[in-house]
Amino acid sequence: MKFAGQTKRLAALAMLSGIALIIFTIEAQIPTPLPGVKLGLANIITLFTLYRCGRREALAVLIVRVLLGALVTGRLMTLGYSLAGGLLCLAVCSLLRPVLKRNVWACSMVGAVFHNIGQLLCACVITKSMAVFAYFPILLVVGLATGLFTGLCTYVLLPRLDHIFSAIPFSEPNPFVSRRVMEKSKQTSDSER
Repeated sequence: MKFAGQTKRLAALAMLSGIALIIFTIEAQIPTPLPGVKLGLANIITLFTLYRCGRREALAVLIVRVLLGALVTGRLMTLGYSLAGGLLCLAVCSLLRPVLKRNVWACSMVGAVFHNIGQLLCACVITKSMAVFAYFPILLVVGLATGLFTGLCTYVLLPRLDHIFSAIPFSEPNPFVSRRVMEKSKQTSDSER
């Protein structure tokens, strides 16, 4: 029955990737007052995946969303920026998750700042100029605000969507659900096998 668990896991990751891609595509059509600044709503799904499913799963969702998002929106030039920012953000959030545990909003705020740093480093490499870091103070303020928003959204989603993901074998447990609920869920999924 291990095959059934892997199938459920793959289906859940495909669903999360699809949701993230839809959000990313819709948000890409919304004009912003500052170049390169957006809410990053698709990051809610990546952060949800990190906290609920694990690092490897979040990495898979991130890469699928960034690659397909660049293809769907026709913005292939943004691929490097999105990957640099997303991977640095995910690495930092993965390191902070065990420390911050249930403080998803704080993890998201720090991750958003590092996302912006990753994008600026990519711009530095492309332009061969450190002048792009003059934009950092603006990105810092915007990153903290958008990171707080996406973190709070993820904080609200985690316990509310657990009933969907509780029977799927992921690498890391949900820190927002009590151990008793997790044991009951495990017993239910074991009895189904």
